[in-house]
Amino acid sequence: MRDKTQTNSAAPGDRLIRAGVIVFFIGVVATLVTVVPLFLGAKPFPTYMYGLSMFMAVGFLVAGAGVLRSVAAGRRQARAAMR
Repeated sequence: MRDKTQTNSAAPGDRLIRAGVIVFFIGVVATLVTVVPLFLGAKPFPTYMYGLSMFMAVGFLVAGAGVLRSVAAGRRQARAAMR
C-alpha cells in the first residue's frame, strides 16, 4: 500500500521546528559574541547581553514543541487509519 502523503507536504509541526532551529542558532551566535571577549581579555558586554544567550533554550523548546506536535499528528493519523 502506498503512502498518501506527498513528499513536499508540510507536517503540522514543521514550521515550529524550523522557527526553533533559527532561534537556536541566533542564540548560539549571541553566546559566542558574548563569551569571546572574556577569552580575549577585553571588556565584557553588559549583563543584559547575556540574556540573548537564552535564545538557545527558547529555540530548543520551540523545536521540541514542533516535534511533539508532529508526533501527535502522526498518532492521530495512525488511529484514523486503523478505523
